Amino acid sequence: MHDDSPPGDSPPVALTRRAATKAASLGALAALAGCLGGGSRRERVPDPVDLSGGKEDDRGGMVIGLHAGPNGQIFYRDNAPEGRDNPAWFHTLGMGLFPYHFERRELGWEATAVYVTDYSTVDYELSTEDGDTFISTHTAADTFGDAAEMAYVVGSEVLGGMGRDLIPFSSDADADGFVAEHGGELVSFDDVTPEWLRGYMRS
Repeated sequence: MHDDSPPGDSPPVALTRRAATKAASLGALAALAGCLGGGSRRERVPDPVDLSGGKEDDRGGMVIGLHAGPNGQIFYRDNAPEGRDNPAWFHTLGMGLFPYHFERRELGWEATAVYVTDYSTVDYELSTEDGDTFISTHTAADTFGDAAEMAYVVGSEVLGGMGRDLIPFSSDADADGFVAEHGGELVSFDDVTPEWLRGYMRS
């Protein structure tokens, strides 16, 4: 379906709990969105933004869009990245979005929305360089979806810009097809804990 033209051990957790954890994740994000004014007004969940234009990753400083792989963005209720308004934005998930999310959560930051590239909604391409296979990057606002709703392919032969990453699909069928073709396993948003992520990125 996708062109393969010129231009990171499998994790222990398979996607066996996605149906349950998806509902739990959505409920958690809805709770974070919360009610303002003693429950009289509901906080509007912000929409994803375009990440083109030379924006620099909030965890590492790399320019978003210049490297392969999924991107992400996080909106916070009462906090924001240093020096500007929300969202915090990232050019990787495994080295950027998830570590930043875990670190800020430990500091008490509350996320109102977490978005990642949805490869079910884009015409992605695979490219090869020095024998490695990479998946294309996408920065337009409409290429992002709710991180809690994704099935993430991990441990496949396909890499992001900084090596192994988590490749998100909103369609289970698309995720299953990707694994069948390129290897790996599936995990849900809630499967990605700090401990799991450290093991995955180091393996």
